[in-house]
Amino acid sequence: MFDFFKDIKYELSIVEDELKSVVRSSDPLITETSVHLISAGGKRLRPAFCLLGGKFFNNNLDKLIPLAVALELIHMATLVHDDVVDSSLLRRGMPTVKAQWGNKISSHIGDYLLGKSLILISRYENPLIPKVLADTSVKMCEGEILQISTSFDTDQNIRDYFYRINRKTALLISASCQLGAVACGAPVRLHQALRRFGHHIGMAFQITDDILDMTAEQIKLGKPVGGDLRQGIITLPAIYALRQSPGRERLYELIVNRNKSEEEVNEAITLITECGGIEYSFNIAEKYIAKAKKELAALPDVPVKKTMLAIADFVGVRKY
Repeated sequence: MFDFFKDIKYELSIVEDELKSVVRSSDPLITETSVHLISAGGKRLRPAFCLLGGKFFNNNLDKLIPLAVALELIHMATLVHDDVVDSSLLRRGMPTVKAQWGNKISSHIGDYLLGKSLILISRYENPLIPKVLADTSVKMCEGEILQISTSFDTDQNIRDYFYRINRKTALLISASCQLGAVACGAPVRLHQALRRFGHHIGMAFQITDDILDMTAEQIKLGKPVGGDLRQGIITLPAIYALRQSPGRERLYELIVNRNKSEEEVNEAITLITECGGIEYSFNIAEKYIAKAKKELAALPDVPVKKTMLAIADFVGVRKY
């Protein structure tokens, strides 16, 4: 757990216990697979943002905990489905549900987790909470389907990339920041600023994630490096390099090759790095982080504001 979560350490421990409790079933296989997924850990960014958002106004834990758990369940459901689609055997350094129980069980466990999140969300009387999460869930699916349908497509541009990662990642982080405040009764001005903060942080987070897929150490990343290139997912560093690299013709050949060797993946990463694709992408992520900080500047000067600023800084420099 990161140091900047120290102010919500107690609340996050409740979320962790509730996650394990909520997914338990009379069916031992459902319990085993679900608890395996939770025990693999994770950053818990979405519930953390929900809890932090609530601290800007009223901080009602009874309202926040079910929502924080639901947000993490939605996120976990997408990860289980992603692992099936991507044939991923490792996540966070541990075998995936797909690796241990296969595609059929994994697909239904993802649906089970999503269903459990719906039960928690149904408790809220404020219609904005289910509306935002329903819209977000639909758009997340659109983003994932778009990613699959455009794999190995080198004609994608930066606008296409931003559209996709907004749906894939930024929207749920944005909803987490906003709805924590909404659940506590915050005024529109406050929770809309948190929504915008979350959007900018979410965009920066995914861009950084895509950079790390090419630059991180596998042991820190918790999964094989270069996974996006193997799957034909065209991310920001590659989009830049396909237009700017002196070796762009060779890079094109490597990216469209559906059966890349380890050496070819490394060659593609080298071409992307040498032409400045990584540096360019980091600069774009930094611009989003600056926008996020600007949104925070207009919010009340409560202690949690410093925590949110620290998270923004972390997103820009993280190595995993």
